[in-house]
Amino acid sequence: MQKQYDKDRLLSLPKILKDFYKEEPHIKNMSHEEVRQIRKENNNIIVDAPDGESDCVPNPIRTFEDAFRHYPLILEQIKQQNFVKPSPIQCQSWPVLLQGKDLIGIAQTGTGKTLAFLLPALIHIDSQPIPREQRVGPSALILSPTRELAQQIEMEINKINYRGIRSICVYGGGNRREQLEKVKKGVEIVVATPGRLNDFMMNGKINVKHVTYLVMDEADRMLDLGFELEIKKVMLDIRPDRQTVMTSATWPPEVQKLAEQYMTKPYKVFVGTLDLAAVHSVTQYVEFVDEKEKKSMLLDFISNMTEDDKLIVFVGKKMVADDVSSDLAMNDVQCQCIHGDREQCDRETALEEFKSGAVRILVATDVASRGLDVKDITHVLNYDFPNHIEEYVHRIGRTGRAGRSGTSLTFMTRNDWKNAQQLIDIMSEANQIIPDELVAMAERFSSFKQRNGDERKSSGFGGRGRGGGGGRGRRRNDDDIGNFWI
Repeated sequence: MQKQYDKDRLLSLPKILKDFYKEEPHIKNMSHEEVRQIRKENNNIIVDAPDGESDCVPNPIRTFEDAFRHYPLILEQIKQQNFVKPSPIQCQSWPVLLQGKDLIGIAQTGTGKTLAFLLPALIHIDSQPIPREQRVGPSALILSPTRELAQQIEMEINKINYRGIRSICVYGGGNRREQLEKVKKGVEIVVATPGRLNDFMMNGKINVKHVTYLVMDEADRMLDLGFELEIKKVMLDIRPDRQTVMTSATWPPEVQKLAEQYMTKPYKVFVGTLDLAAVHSVTQYVEFVDEKEKKSMLLDFISNMTEDDKLIVFVGKKMVADDVSSDLAMNDVQCQCIHGDREQCDRETALEEFKSGAVRILVATDVASRGLDVKDITHVLNYDFPNHIEEYVHRIGRTGRAGRSGTSLTFMTRNDWKNAQQLIDIMSEANQIIPDELVAMAERFSSFKQRNGDERKSSGFGGRGRGGGGGRGRRRNDDDIGNFWI
């Protein structure tokens, strides 16, 4: 039924052009050894082609000219940004996307994923057969899990001035009337969080029926925050023959299923290990504490900061963020605070003061673990251990960016013992020193699980139990419940 509906709908829509890649002869004629070496040098890129297309994988590029020699305006914009060379995800993704293929990009945050899907999007938008002024609604849609990340993407778009292509960022918590006014004026790119986008679509304010280039950015985070239903609603209205890009920092079964549902023969580009990994430019430390010691230890840490240091303190709950920031203020420590309950204008002010250096300490929930691009952050302190180990990786990835080094410190209490082994795995992969106490904590939890399992078996109970655990949660965490700003 759905297939027939999609087929009938396509008959009434204009044709899409997707292939704009003009491969340079020296790229096309690379030997297999050259290709292998380039991928190895660029964080061990792995390319997984769809069935039957293993011989069609384009070779990686080395320079911006290799990808955009025939698009001088794009090259001009790249040079104005003072980029030195393509990042690993870019050097393999651009040839795939410029050919019009669907792409899944698996790489850590802060590795150039935004530019990887943005530059091909600009060329795609400008090169369609229907003139831009005759199109109804946007040509490109970028879905983002949080407003911070959505705003960060819009900032990157605004840095690239290509043929007057216009964009808008729509998200809950922002001025709805201002967003609607911009939509009415006409834009080619919409960057949106799922909640606000569905609001505008249901009220007939945004028409996505002519979107031909779709990006699902940080797909794993969108699923973690429970936006699968909102994504499905959006997909109902977008033409099925679009070009689709998905980015993710991890590759769990839920994200794989999403890709299978909404992508057509996607090429997968993995940068680095397929397992979860932290950036190696961050030195990781662990401190074992009692819950009541955290505040005094945080103050001790801050007292030892230098004038050039900049710190993010990550906490688990909004009330803790308010509590910690208030305590710091009472101790004459200037800081800012962001979490899901703060007004949008307050959050923007907090981020601006942190970026500018007006304050050097930011207390935040995990709304800041992705999409926050402040290159001079020197330290990350995990006041509370995150709910998922993926968020640990994203948190500490806020430092050690753009070729710099950084330091992370994590407070661990007895209640965090279930996370010990995963933390050991992350630290071990990044060649960090593993504290003996962390190893002992992991061993105690392993023994506890085994003992508890044996007791359940002997008592005749099995399975998941009443809590029904297992897998990645679908419930929005404490920072997101009841907030429709995302």
